[in-house]
Amino acid sequence: MKQLSNGLAAHVASGATTLCWCWLLIRRDGARQGFTDHDRDIEFNDTMFEAAAGMTASEIRDTVGLSVDNLEVTSAMTSERLSEADLAAGLYDNASVEIYRVNWVAPEQRVLMRSGNLGEVKRSGSAFAAEVRGLAHALGETKGRLFQYACDADLGDQRCTINLDNPLLRGEGALVEVTSPRRFTVSGLDAFESGWFTHGLLSFTSGAAEGQAVEIKKHTKAGGLVSIELWSRARLPLEPDQTFTVTAGCDKRVGTCRTKFANVVNFRGFPHMPGNDLLTVVSRPGSASR
Repeated sequence: MKQLSNGLAAHVASGATTLCWCWLLIRRDGARQGFTDHDRDIEFNDTMFEAAAGMTASEIRDTVGLSVDNLEVTSAMTSERLSEADLAAGLYDNASVEIYRVNWVAPEQRVLMRSGNLGEVKRSGSAFAAEVRGLAHALGETKGRLFQYACDADLGDQRCTINLDNPLLRGEGALVEVTSPRRFTVSGLDAFESGWFTHGLLSFTSGAAEGQAVEIKKHTKAGGLVSIELWSRARLPLEPDQTFTVTAGCDKRVGTCRTKFANVVNFRGFPHMPGNDLLTVVSRPGSASR
């Protein structure tokens, strides 16, 4: 049950209210953005909540138990602070969200109705719909280790021990020709064989995408051209001569760990774990038992 301040409780009990919704977003890069469905901007908690035309939310439902409570916020991207490029670049992925019910005449009279994180964000033209997940969604995330064939360490972390500052595992380059926000040809990586940076990480060091790190889907070298394809879109605009760094990729297989990194002693998977085929083997009379 929500606890209302004395001022807000008296305002609600008056029967004639001046209430609105306010949403506070805290992005992955730490940027704070506030929006409200009121027709004027509102300020509190050192944040300006911008009047966002067309921003509406589905009803908020609280359930008993550990099921995840979701709601959906829809709006047109009329604010200069909401850009399709930032949405596509993943800056809003898992951003924290706080939803307030506010008396817009006296913003100090407010109550926090829901906190959670942004889930799926769907875009269509200049409109978007964002799913807001309750805090219980974290209980569904995998914690600890899994018994699996593949390695569960991140390349270069303390469990892996590989030094990614090694010049053989790290490269620097610049964009040459941009085909899309995910695909481009590059210079500076001619010394590396095709596929060396597949599954690696590309970090932009200049331009609009400076500071953004994106996983590499494919690194190819053919006909004297080196091409990079990313798993997700980079922040626009992407322009020739924009610089970046890349680190070698790992597909988490024991063979790759052995031949590419000579680090099989630190492999964190279970490549010899028996699979379902062992469970379905039928022993014949007289055969040796397994």
